[in-house]
Amino acid sequence: MSQHIEHPDYHHKQLTIGLFGFGVVGEGLYQVLKQTPSLKASIKRVCIKNPEKKRNAPAELFTTERDELLNDEAINVIVEVIDDADAAFYIVKTALLGGKHVVSASKKMIAEHLTELLQLQQQTGQSFLYEASACASIPVIRNLEEYYDNDLLHSIQAIVNGSTNYILTKMFEEKLSYRDALLQAQQLGFAESNPKLDVEGYDAVNKWNNLLVHAYGIVTSPEKILFTGIQSIQAFDAQVAEERHYVIRLVAQAKKLESGKVAAFVLPQFVQASDHLSFVRNEYNGVVIESGFADKQFFYGKGAGSFPTASAVLSDISALRYDYRYEYKKLYHHTPGELTNDYYLKVYLSFENVEEVPKDKFEWIEEWHAREDRKYLVGVLHVQHLIDSDWWKTNGTSLVLLPNAIIESLDLQKLKKKSLELAGLQLHHGFKHW
Repeated sequence: MSQHIEHPDYHHKQLTIGLFGFGVVGEGLYQVLKQTPSLKASIKRVCIKNPEKKRNAPAELFTTERDELLNDEAINVIVEVIDDADAAFYIVKTALLGGKHVVSASKKMIAEHLTELLQLQQQTGQSFLYEASACASIPVIRNLEEYYDNDLLHSIQAIVNGSTNYILTKMFEEKLSYRDALLQAQQLGFAESNPKLDVEGYDAVNKWNNLLVHAYGIVTSPEKILFTGIQSIQAFDAQVAEERHYVIRLVAQAKKLESGKVAAFVLPQFVQASDHLSFVRNEYNGVVIESGFADKQFFYGKGAGSFPTASAVLSDISALRYDYRYEYKKLYHHTPGELTNDYYLKVYLSFENVEEVPKDKFEWIEEWHAREDRKYLVGVLHVQHLIDSDWWKTNGTSLVLLPNAIIESLDLQKLKKKSLELAGLQLHHGFKHW
């Protein structure tokens, strides 16, 4: 007769949770925990802002006093899933200093306080996990932490905002205008009533800021990363993309250059039909990681919503049973990566008035097209120029990167420029007549 032998670590510790926030994600987590009794995790108390709101949970679970959770010694895990970044930071800091592990979904709070949060983790020895703050259901942080050595990580490209991806999908597949697609996204709850954080790229750049520390050991802040959203993308741009067998996606990227430094940005991009990211539609997220020996790997999953986000929170809670912590290997055990703005990008620009395009800033211009309703060109710009100016996102101007947009070799650039001149496409040639 076979005998059942239990592993000595089988009985993990009991997790008693204090939960901040009972919106879409908070309630999702409450429901998910009820369906996973094997986890040995239970919510003891939930702190909320509005006590009048009707909720699908017993009234005695709720309080409006945050200290009831933070000072309760029986609570050993704080989970915060609230919208207020300042309040979230106070909660996280107080909990870590109070000897509690913390799970968070607040990408804005983490992006704004990353340096201090790293110090708090070292100082307290407590776990601070935030998988849900990156791509909801996709375990991208854990994979970057555990699987990819810094020296072997060539690049990472991702669609990290479900709202903008939904809008772009509708513009392409149903030929909706940007405005109508945004309205539909708001009605379905994918975009906020004030959609600026999503559509202008703030949400995506916050997530990207936080992922860079796990990918390359880079500790930076969102204002140092080149970004914009999809607010300037026109139906005209979607039409040009279609003619070229591309789709447009808002793509967050980081790539290790030949210099060893890292280029990182969040910008709209033409994506080829064969590219993994072209298959990422509606509110889904996708991540493509390219490394030395594994080549390309593609992660795909829902990037928003109650249960997908709650599943990532649940995964972090589960990892706390065995005291899992982020080791930040690329930051503490390797030579950390360094951001650079010394490279060029090949861009598509569409605009109404050519006078508002600073033609002298282009290294070269490959294409120029004037149509009745709009004009566009394809050319090469230095990244620092885009960082230092905003003409490319004002006056109805729309910028979209070409596939494989990064150009780092000046020798190649000069060669290309020379071949264009020989072909009669000299820089600025005839520009005054356009």
